[in-house]
Amino acid sequence: MPRTPEQYEQIRKEKRQQIMEAALELFAHDGYYNTPISKIAQTAGISKGLMYNYFESKEDLVISVMNQGMEILTDFLDPNKDGVLTDEEFDFFVIKSFDSLRENVNYWRLYFNLIMQKEVFELVMSNYQSVMNHTMNLLTSYFETRGVKDPASEAILFGSIMDGLSMAYILNPEHTDLDKLQISIIEKFGHKHENRE
Repeated sequence: MPRTPEQYEQIRKEKRQQIMEAALELFAHDGYYNTPISKIAQTAGISKGLMYNYFESKEDLVISVMNQGMEILTDFLDPNKDGVLTDEEFDFFVIKSFDSLRENVNYWRLYFNLIMQKEVFELVMSNYQSVMNHTMNLLTSYFETRGVKDPASEAILFGSIMDGLSMAYILNPEHTDLDKLQISIIEKFGHKHENRE
């Protein structure tokens, strides 16, 4: 029986994801410039020519990989996209961020490795910067409504601690209790500590 357009689209999405996962691992382990398209295709189990049916270039591929990582996190922040971060949405962001780390530790290990490569960061900088600015603006407004003395610095501190805890878990998951840390983060930065000076 012939496949439906929906089935073809599903197959295409799955193949695209397979290519991105192969690229993420190779870019992270071998470096962006040291990874040829042919090796990505081989790892993904497709021909080099077929790669270009999914991605225009290696640049397009690495940008897609990085965007996916950013989208995973930003989808947890302000999920209704109304530009206002509520108490519940802040807690949800922290919880979902830790859940994603637990469930996809290998992905995040590779993602952080990849984002630390200067040439990759420069390729995605414009999009990454706009996402980070939006995230920082949301967090700054959130802390401002809670009476924090310096909300912009609080937003930077929160982001830095979240990044640091993620790295600690990636490097040493057996000795990094995410359940306890999640509670501590919500208690320190969430609505339970309003009007801090």
